[in-house]
Amino acid sequence: MSEHRRKPPQPQGGGRAAARRGQSGSSSGRRAAPRGATGSPADSYGFRSHEPDSAGPGGQERPYGGRAEARRAAQRGGRRRGADNTGPGRGRGRAATAPGKKRFIDYPRAGKGGWRRWVPSWKLVSGLFVGFVGGLVVMVGVGYAMVSIPNENDAAKSQNNVYYWSDGTQMVATGTGVNRQNVSIDQIPEAMRWAVISAENKSFYQDSGVDPMGIARAMANMARGGQTQGGSTITQQYVKNTYLSQEQTVTRKFKEMFISIKVGTKLDKNQILQGYLNTSYFGRGAYGIQAAAQTYYGKNAVDLKPSECAVLAALLKGPTYYDPAGNQDLDKTATPQANEKRSKERWAWILGEMHKDKHLSDAEYKEAIAQYPKPDGRKATRGMVGQISYLVDTAKKYVLAHSDITEAQFDRGGYQIYTTFERDKVSALAEAVKNVQEEKLDPEHRELDKYVQFGAASVKPKDGAIVALYGGDGYEKGHFTNNADTSGVPVGSTWKPFVLAAAMEHGTYKSGGQGVSPLSKYNGDDHLKVRKPDGTYYLNKDNSYFFQENESDHPWGYITLRKAMEQSVNTPFVQLGVDVGMSKVRDVAKAAGILPQSMSQDLNPSFAIGTSTPSAIRMADAYATFAASGQQTEPYSVTAVKHNGTDAPSFVKPKPAPKEAMDSNIANNVTDVLENVIQNGTAKKALALGRTAAGKTGTTDENKSAWFVGYTQQLSTSVAMFRENPKDHRLLPMKGTANTDSIHGGDIPTQVWTDYMKAALKGQNDPGFPKATPIGTVQDQAGAPSPTPSFTPTPSRTPSATPTPTPSKTTPTPTPSASATCGFGWGDDCGDNGDGGGIGGADGGGDGIGGTDTGGTDGGTFPTPTGTETTRPGNSRGNGNGSDGGGWFAGQEG
Repeated sequence: MSEHRRKPPQPQGGGRAAARRGQSGSSSGRRAAPRGATGSPADSYGFRSHEPDSAGPGGQERPYGGRAEARRAAQRGGRRRGADNTGPGRGRGRAATAPGKKRFIDYPRAGKGGWRRWVPSWKLVSGLFVGFVGGLVVMVGVGYAMVSIPNENDAAKSQNNVYYWSDGTQMVATGTGVNRQNVSIDQIPEAMRWAVISAENKSFYQDSGVDPMGIARAMANMARGGQTQGGSTITQQYVKNTYLSQEQTVTRKFKEMFISIKVGTKLDKNQILQGYLNTSYFGRGAYGIQAAAQTYYGKNAVDLKPSECAVLAALLKGPTYYDPAGNQDLDKTATPQANEKRSKERWAWILGEMHKDKHLSDAEYKEAIAQYPKPDGRKATRGMVGQISYLVDTAKKYVLAHSDITEAQFDRGGYQIYTTFERDKVSALAEAVKNVQEEKLDPEHRELDKYVQFGAASVKPKDGAIVALYGGDGYEKGHFTNNADTSGVPVGSTWKPFVLAAAMEHGTYKSGGQGVSPLSKYNGDDHLKVRKPDGTYYLNKDNSYFFQENESDHPWGYITLRKAMEQSVNTPFVQLGVDVGMSKVRDVAKAAGILPQSMSQDLNPSFAIGTSTPSAIRMADAYATFAASGQQTEPYSVTAVKHNGTDAPSFVKPKPAPKEAMDSNIANNVTDVLENVIQNGTAKKALALGRTAAGKTGTTDENKSAWFVGYTQQLSTSVAMFRENPKDHRLLPMKGTANTDSIHGGDIPTQVWTDYMKAALKGQNDPGFPKATPIGTVQDQAGAPSPTPSFTPTPSRTPSATPTPTPSKTTPTPTPSASATCGFGWGDDCGDNGDGGGIGGADGGGDGIGGTDTGGTDGGTFPTPTGTETTRPGNSRGNGNGSDGGGWFAGQEG
């Protein structure tokens, strides 16, 4: 039914309505179309009209007899086009379109009903298409007119990078300006040209210079936030090298396309190829084929052989991964072995493509593929001598890791890098190593003194600034590996403090989450089986029992963890690590600052005693966490980067903020235990520092490496010593090195540390360390004898295994037992193994400062169930008399 309001019948002959109808009638006398016949939306969609029911569109009188007839007429008229556009508007509130007036864009289409109103006409579609194409042509024309052709000589204007010491004075200016020279196309061997074309852009001589599909893919990928894709033509790469920044944005891609089109139309192909080979980055700071030929083969580009050309062409894939010398400073996976393998594979592939493309004859290909022409090793560049080379290397790596600057951009120069390195401390560390080398080593006359290397780093606790490092003998002497910032040298027993910290924090599987006291006793005897939490023992691959070894067969018996740390006894810490859980030990080490990738992935028993290989920088930083009472700060070497005098926008990383890695009292207790290592244990040579310090020695199997890591509140320093085969970079044993039976962490590394720290801390006060308060509960290993404490104000008359001094009246007297356990509650060992560690305990024998004492040596490593190595401690114990205030609490030693 109609939605219009029904009205009462009107009189046929008179009234105002009739008069109106008469006045509004058509002068032509033509009948008005019935309602709906005009095709008006107002009729078709049932909108109410403001006209009286008796008037049709335009106010004409309706000649029909009834509403039903009107409806039928409207339905008939709605199926065909209306005769005119003079009907009323679509509905209430809309004005009718004036008769004869047309819209510029007829959409939605007037005069159409239903879905036809929303289908654009062919005129509209074709008009929009023509407009889009025209706009695109105009845009391309404007872009084409605005860009200029790049000049390879402009790209050759590289600058120096300038490095500054922490005090703002200049350290060194080094750059690539002297390592770049453009050559003409006739000086570039034909084999080099075809090697690049076959590898990078086979259609170079036929294409227009751009790859529209490649650009479209790259822009689409960038718009999605993904990585950019390669596949650019040689022309596009030339444009990118000489004219544009290396940023990956849609705007840059559009600009690259316009310039590439213009270059393709204005320059011939040989000019483009010449420009590309003169501006490409080949690594090692070498821009252009001439610099690359000199850097890698020591010859001019014109003299390169086809086989050598293929090696250099392979570098364009990415010198970090295809330089056979390796580049682990930028990526740990870019080892010399891995890089040489990648280089050989791509070299062979390029030669094969050249042969397949008929650019090498059968005879030429056979000659070229016969032998891989390995490039020369790295060479020192201007200013890169001594420790400067490693300081620059460390700072550069930090900048690239904390900004969007690429290596190619950085080597182009113009940067000012402000570092944390302190000139006097760097000199002091280098001097300490040099003095030990001259005093102890004679590589010219002793074979076992050859290939000995040192790596060291010094970090500020609570700050993270790297103030000094020692990376090796220097680039000028052919040593290009930064020993301060490389992995691969096991740290041995210097790992044990992380095991102790984990035990204090997490307890063992049988302590119910309660932390373990450092006065807990574990069996320190040699050649012990290691028990799993389920009660079974670890087995070797042949299912025989695995036995943990010590450096000697000394029968330590059940000793405190404090004593085991002091003398670097292995067996207690291996069993403790299993009881705590090696994953928890790993987590504590990570929180302290050790990188996960440098940790041993095999969490077997040996993990507890140092099979991991963190760098010297990371070990110094992790021990700085103990020095800072549990506050860990990421190590850093750069404070600011500028480019041509203004701040480099992408280098925005602020100074690292300290974060809590462990409870302060846990860190302070570790420090207290490590103080005792210097006072009474394997690091007694560090007593020569003459100030409060803590540290730990470490030695690995066959003395292949020896470490000492120590700290005061102001400075944390690590020193590593090792021998390395220069050909395959495998570690060599140091038994017999320095004309000694073996090298331990308490020997030469501790001497280097002490000499350096004396100079570095000269004139500074000795603040000591925060006092440690008792922590955890005593959780003795299963089988440890129970203590039999007594607490009397007078000396006990109970005979002891060895004579003991008369204690003071306020000191409880120990009651010895078969286990030689003395003191009240937490007393350490009786007899000649006394330590003075107990609360009120009186120990005999003594490791006191006032007595005569020889600390044990620190251990080697032995095979484990999985074929890895474990650390072994030394032997000798102290004896003598005197009192010691350096124990964990106030005990007496005599």
